[in-house]
Amino acid sequence: MDEFLHADGFLGTRANLAADVTLILMIVIALLLSFGFYLARRERFDPHKWVQTLGALLNLGLVLWLMVLPFRDFVVRDQGGPRLGIFYTITAIHGIIGTIAIVFGLFVVLRGHKLMPKFLQFNNYKPFMRTAYALYIGNTLIGIAVYYVWFVVEPNTPVYGLLEFIQALLA
Repeated sequence: MDEFLHADGFLGTRANLAADVTLILMIVIALLLSFGFYLARRERFDPHKWVQTLGALLNLGLVLWLMVLPFRDFVVRDQGGPRLGIFYTITAIHGIIGTIAIVFGLFVVLRGHKLMPKFLQFNNYKPFMRTAYALYIGNTLIGIAVYYVWFVVEPNTPVYGLLEFIQALLA
């Protein structure tokens, strides 16, 4: 599996296959969330709720599986560094906005499914949903910039092998 995920990517950059697949999946999730937005505009609220729930959960899974540990190791711990300043700046911005987007988006999803305590409930969904959507889409665009900086601009490309990934999980 390690050899497969760390084979050369298919987008023509220095990224490995795992990084290229992550980028494509994040774009697909952004499109899924955009489809959910479209459903809401067409007042198809029940399908909208489930599409947005799926998008938020897929995003959470992808972030926890493929983004948290590289951020910790290559940005916070500077493993394999030092790197260009833009590498740290754009990745930190992406991490901060992404954390806000995930927490806020999951809050809106939980609220939409009526799984929040009464004091955290609200009646006017639109501003909350639109803010969550804007955060996700904006951070997807920043994520594309992160990919560009990590695998096009930065000469010292950060990569994990499977053994290093497992060790990072256990650390």
